[in-house]
Amino acid sequence: MLSHYNIISGIIQTCTFDSVSRKADGIDTQVMLGVLPFSHVFGLMLITHLGTYRGDEIIVMPRFEFEPFLAAVSRFKIQQLPIVPPIVIQMLDRRELCSKYDLSSVRFVYTGAAPLGKETVDDLLSVYPKWRLGQGYGMTETATVFIQSSEHDTQVGTTGSLLPASKARIVDPDGREITEYEKPGELLIQSPTVSLGYFNNPKATAETFFEDGNGRWIRTGDEVLVRMAESGNEHFVVVDRVKELIKVKGHQVAPAELESHLLTHSAVSDCAVIQIPDARAGEVPKAFVVKANHAYQSDEELARDMQRYVEEHKARYKWLKGGVEFIDAIPKSPTGKILRRKLRDREKEARKSRGAKL
Repeated sequence: MLSHYNIISGIIQTCTFDSVSRKADGIDTQVMLGVLPFSHVFGLMLITHLGTYRGDEIIVMPRFEFEPFLAAVSRFKIQQLPIVPPIVIQMLDRRELCSKYDLSSVRFVYTGAAPLGKETVDDLLSVYPKWRLGQGYGMTETATVFIQSSEHDTQVGTTGSLLPASKARIVDPDGREITEYEKPGELLIQSPTVSLGYFNNPKATAETFFEDGNGRWIRTGDEVLVRMAESGNEHFVVVDRVKELIKVKGHQVAPAELESHLLTHSAVSDCAVIQIPDARAGEVPKAFVVKANHAYQSDEELARDMQRYVEEHKARYKWLKGGVEFIDAIPKSPTGKILRRKLRDREKEARKSRGAKL
């Protein structure tokens, strides 16, 4: 349940945060593209509410289609481009088509809804070196982002800094507060944008939200760490979903870490990692991989090669002991989030058919 107070607070917080870089660049208003669905909090808040509040010109597309998207950027001289990772991937996969359109007006690309890997960021900036690329991190339960990149303080691999009027705590599995840099734990957030709770669901509300002497907090369910950026500002790095962490003999393994590594393998087009049960280790990682078009080896040879690729660079407990399975496409939401539940369901059905214990 989001209140008017939540929404208005989010607009003012983000506008205040952005005002520093806008003032430095002499920008009062700018042209932005409304290609994201307004039914999603990312499009609703960043484009509809925030853009309107600032007086920006918003070019709204009725639906996303790749070439009309490029044409709109070129025709209307779009300056700020709020998009999601799947659009970035398409731009990299279809570079020849992109080169036919003048995208030089773009000055800031803002991505959210799902993480954008370092390799993808590097690839995009190699094609468009004059672009600034930032990320934001928020939740539907917080009405909007509470962490985001400043246009003048972007660092690959981080999602930026805490917005004004927000507080953050990072805690370990026992609830102890973590104060060191580069040490991951679950992120707790206090902000005027933290929602009232879940409608008619007091159990879920009690599990996710809590109050203490410092106010109302939300347990994000995300594992993050704080990193000192080159600018001297503290940046947040999202490691993974706490509930999606794989626990191998007591060690925690982040699927996103293994996915990022596998994506640097020349035969991997896309991938996702989940946990599967193991009698000795409790859980072990398993990778689902979409092969690159040019991959010529047999599935068996490729799977072993990818397992070796992980073994050569990662600690033993992070090895793909659950194996590698090749599939046609990784299931994802419209905003690009990996739908691991579907992969877990697929794995359960496969294990049942083999007569394996779950």
